[in-house]
Amino acid sequence: MSIALEEAEAAAARGEVPVGAVIACGNVILARAGNRTEELNDPTAHAEMLAIRAAAAEFGAPRLVDCDLYVTLEPCPMCAAAISFARIRRLYFGAYDPKGGGVEHGPRIFSQATCHHRPEVYGGITESKAAELLRDFFRDRR
Repeated sequence: MSIALEEAEAAAARGEVPVGAVIACGNVILARAGNRTEELNDPTAHAEMLAIRAAAAEFGAPRLVDCDLYVTLEPCPMCAAAISFARIRRLYFGAYDPKGGGVEHGPRIFSQATCHHRPEVYGGITESKAAELLRDFFRDRR
């Protein structure tokens, strides 16, 4: 999670919402990314989406079976669906997102009958640090 936090800090320095993600398979990091929606003018360029794309390319397969995703913020519904499609084994996230989350809040993607794969989910990992990054980012923009 510390590497995901580094990615979130780098995203904030670029003017992006500070969210970072890392995908690991065993002790090997396949991908790491931070939000790039503003830089790429791409509403789908969330840290999780970028990390999943990069990890799938590195892994050489569309399914990341036996891989784990670490992300600093509860994934949104779009990212939660991508996590399911990628067959991520475990999801570890930092701060909870009552407004935009799609795992523990909102549509709760993994709880839907139409969800084909449900990763193990562990929320609140380094929650205070992840939440602090987000609070500071948005406070500075008000």
